[in-house]
Amino acid sequence: MHKNRLHLPLSPVSLCTGLVAVLGVAYIGLIAVVMSYAALTIEFSQSVRNDESKVATLEAQYLATVAKITDTDYATAGYAKPVAEVFVPAKSVTALR
Repeated sequence: MHKNRLHLPLSPVSLCTGLVAVLGVAYIGLIAVVMSYAALTIEFSQSVRNDESKVATLEAQYLATVAKITDTDYATAGYAKPVAEVFVPAKSVTALR
């Protein structure tokens, strides 16, 4: 008698070998993704540090300029105090009229 056996086109060994190869490629791909993410994170962190340094420099320049303006003696520079203060009302610039 002839038994009906399920005949697989691939042997279990070659199927497992193929599965291991696919998983190995996926593992290498995931490692590449993680490494690129780490590189981008480090690059972004360095960019933030550089921007913070630039902002600190500009802030120091601003504060030095404000201190210079505040410490200026305007009377010796030729300026006089105003005689009177007059407030001029302006028209409303809103869209609702």
